[in-house]
Amino acid sequence: MRLGWKWWGHIAVYWVIMGLHIFAILLFTKGFLLTRSELPHYSQCSDVSESPCFYCSDSNVNLNQTHKHQHCWTKPAIGRLVIIVLDALRFDFVAPSTFFQESKPWMDKLQILQELASQYPSSARIFKAIADPPTTSLQRLKLVQNGKRVTMMGDDTWMQLFPHHFERSYPFPSFNVKDLHTVDNGCIDNLLPSLYQEDWDVLIAHFLGVDHAGHIFGVDSIQMLEKLEQYNVVLQKVIEVLKSRSEPGGLHENTLLLVMGDHGQTINGDHGGGSPEEVETSIFAMSFKKPPPSVPTKYNISSCELNSDKKNLCINSIQQLDFAVTISALLGIPFPFGSIGRVNLDLYALGGGTWNFNGDGETCEHQSKLGEWMWHYVSVLCINSWQVKRYIDVYSTSSVIGFSSEDLFHIADLYDQAVEKWSYTKNFFIYKNESCNTVLPSLKRQIDAYSNFLSSVADLARSKWTEFNLKIMAIGFGIMLLSIFVHILAISEVKMKNGISFSLSQDSGISFGLFFPCFVVAIRAFSFFSNSYILEEGKVACFLLVTTGVVKLRDSVMKKKMVLEVIVFLLVITICRFTIEVGLSKQTPGFDFSNIYPSWMLKSAFGLLVLSFLNEIVPILSLILLATLLYKALFVKEDFFDFKKSLVTKIVAMLSTWSSSIIILLGKQGPLVSLAAIIGGYCIMRMGSSNHDARNADNEGTGDLTIDPLSATQWSLLAVCLFFCSGHWCAFDGLRYGAAFIGFDEFILIRQAILLTIDTFGLSLIVPVYLLYGLIMATTVTATMICVTIHRRHLMVWGLFAPKFVFDVVGLLLTDFLICLASLYYLG
Repeated sequence: MRLGWKWWGHIAVYWVIMGLHIFAILLFTKGFLLTRSELPHYSQCSDVSESPCFYCSDSNVNLNQTHKHQHCWTKPAIGRLVIIVLDALRFDFVAPSTFFQESKPWMDKLQILQELASQYPSSARIFKAIADPPTTSLQRLKLVQNGKRVTMMGDDTWMQLFPHHFERSYPFPSFNVKDLHTVDNGCIDNLLPSLYQEDWDVLIAHFLGVDHAGHIFGVDSIQMLEKLEQYNVVLQKVIEVLKSRSEPGGLHENTLLLVMGDHGQTINGDHGGGSPEEVETSIFAMSFKKPPPSVPTKYNISSCELNSDKKNLCINSIQQLDFAVTISALLGIPFPFGSIGRVNLDLYALGGGTWNFNGDGETCEHQSKLGEWMWHYVSVLCINSWQVKRYIDVYSTSSVIGFSSEDLFHIADLYDQAVEKWSYTKNFFIYKNESCNTVLPSLKRQIDAYSNFLSSVADLARSKWTEFNLKIMAIGFGIMLLSIFVHILAISEVKMKNGISFSLSQDSGISFGLFFPCFVVAIRAFSFFSNSYILEEGKVACFLLVTTGVVKLRDSVMKKKMVLEVIVFLLVITICRFTIEVGLSKQTPGFDFSNIYPSWMLKSAFGLLVLSFLNEIVPILSLILLATLLYKALFVKEDFFDFKKSLVTKIVAMLSTWSSSIIILLGKQGPLVSLAAIIGGYCIMRMGSSNHDARNADNEGTGDLTIDPLSATQWSLLAVCLFFCSGHWCAFDGLRYGAAFIGFDEFILIRQAILLTIDTFGLSLIVPVYLLYGLIMATTVTATMICVTIHRRHLMVWGLFAPKFVFDVVGLLLTDFLICLASLYYLG
C-alpha cells in the first residue's frame, strides 16, 4: 500500500529528529574535544644556522656555520638504536615490588631488567614514563626523513601509517585481541637474527602479547604472568647478543637499547583514560659503550629502594612528551618541528657516554668530565629551546587556536633571559676570560634558565590545548534542546491516546501517570552530575525501575489485574540487580565473588559444587526457554498472548530472534540476560496494556509509535539495566574486545566494529523503539552534555565523564536509527 503524504510527513519527522541529533552532537563534540592544529613544517639540518647555539669551542670558527659543515644540529651520541616496545607495559611490571606498598603476582617477572639496573646504574636505568591521555598506541617517530635506515617488526599498524618508510619490515596482524602469540612470535623469530645484521640504524620490535592478555584475561591472570616470563627470556637473549658485539670496533659498540611501553593498563587490562595505572608506563635504557660520567646530583632526580636481592636500585622519571626530542638529540638528527618536549637529562646522559671533542687546551676542556658533559648538555638545551620558541611563534601566527599576546610576551621574556645568559656563558669558553672554578656554577644557571623556559612553554601549551570552545558547545546544546522541542511536537501530533496509564483521580489537573514518569527521568538525569552516581549507574537504574514496579504493583492490586506480571517483573529486576553487583565488583582489584555479600550463608553456598553445577545448567535451561518463546511467537497461530492485534507478539518475536546474535557474542551469560530482557519486556507490555484494551479499528491504521509514559520510562531503565547486566560499564575498558573476533580470526574494521557494537549495545537496544522512548534517550543525552560541560576540568573527565558521553551518544544515535526503520515498518 502506497504511503500517503500524511505518513510521509510522519516518517520525515523521525529522520529530521535524527538529523538534528547528529548535527548537535557533532558541534558539541567539536567544542568539547581538545584541538591542536597540525603544522605542515619539518626541521632541516640547515635550519640550525639561524640559532644562537654552537658546539665548537675554537674562537676562529664562525659559530653560526659550525653545524652546517660538521654535523646536523647535535653531535651524534649513539650509532644504533634498538627499540623494543612492549605494548601496555605497566610501571609495576618493570619496577621492583619493593617500590610498592603491596606485592602483586605480576611484579618482579622482568628480573633481567632489574638486575642490570642495580648492577650497572651508570649504563642501565629504569624510568617511570608518564604518558599523556588518552592512552592509546600512536606511532609518530619519523626517522627515515633524516636518512636513518629503519627495520620494523611486530604490530602491523606501523605499516599502515608508514608504508614506505622501512628498509625491512615484518608486520603481523595486530587487532585480534584473542591472539596472544602471533605478533610476539613473529618479533622473536626476526629480532635476534636482525641484531647480527648491519643494514639498519634503528630497529623497532613492537610486541602485543601483554596488551592482548590484559584485554582478554586481565592483569592478574596466568596468561599475563606467562607473557611477562616469556618477555624476560627474550630480553635476556637480546642483551646477551648486544653485549657480545659491543667490544671496541664491534657492531654494537655504540648501540642504545630501549625497552619501553607506550602506556599502562588497568587491572582489567584496558586503557584509554587518564588514571595513574593507564598513564604510568616504563622505559628501560641501557648503553653498551663506556659508562657515562655521573650527572650533577641537583639534576639527578630519582627514587631509590632496595630490590628483592637487597641491592640498591634507583628509578628516574621522564615525560613521554620528552622522548622524541631526546632520541633526536642522541641520534644527531633535527628535532621534530612540532615538539615542545625537553631533552631529558638522565636519558641523554646515559646514552651520551663520555664526550671527546677537539678544543683549545687553554679552555676548560681539562676540567672534570662533569663540566665537559654539562657543557654539551647546555648546547643541546640551547638548540632545544630555540626550536621550541620557533615552533610557538609559527603556531601562534598560523593557528586559529593560538596563544594570547600576554602568553607570547611571557614566553619571549623567558627565552630572552636564557639567551642573554647564554651569550655570557659561551664567552668564557671562547675568550678564556673566566676561571675554570666558575664554570660549573655558570653552566648550572644556564641549565636552569633553559629548563625554566621549556617547562613554562609545556605548561602553557597544555593549558591552552585543554581549552574548550564553549561557544560551539553552547550551539550544539541549543540544537539538542531544539530537537527535544521537535520531539515533543511530534508526539503531540500523533495524539498520545495511550499517554496516561493511571491517575490519582479522574479530574486531577496533572495526572500522576504523566507526572511520575517525568519525575523518574528527571531523577536519573540529575544523577549524572555526580561522578559517584555515574559509577553506580546500573544500581541507580535498578532502584528506579523497582520503584516504578512498586507503583505498578499498587495499581494492579487496586484493580485486581496483572498482579502476577508485576511480581515476575520485580523478581527479574532483583536478579538483574544482583548481576550488576557482580559485574561492578569485577572492576575492582582482588575480586572475590563471595565477598559481595559477606554473610556466612552465602559464603558457604558459593563454595559448594552445586553453584558450579547451576552455573553450567542455568544457561542451558534459559536457552531452551528462549527457543520455546520464539516458537510460540512466530509459528503458533492461536492467540498465545491474548491480544492478537497488539504489538506484544511482534515484540516477543523480535526479542527472541535478535537475542540469538547477542547470546553468541555474550557467551555463557547470554541466554540468562536475554531471557531477562524478554520476560522483563513482556511484563512491561502487559502492565502497559492493563489500562486500555487492544487498539480498535480507528486506531489501527495510525501507526502510533507512542506508548504509556511509565511504560516507556520502564523500557529505558530496563535497557540500562541490561547494559550493565551483560558485563559492560560506561568506560572504554568496559568494552569486551574479544567479542569482536567471535567466529573470525582476521581483522576487518567494519565487520569487527559491527560485532563490538552489537555486543555492547545489543541488549539495551532490543527494547521497542517508541517515539516516547527516543525522547527519554534524548533527554538523557542532554543531561550528559550538561554534565561533561560542568565537569570538563574534573580530574576524571577523560576517565569517566567523556566515556559516559560517548556511550550515551552512540546509544541515542542507534535508537534514532532504529526508530526511523520502525517508522517505515509500522507506518507502512
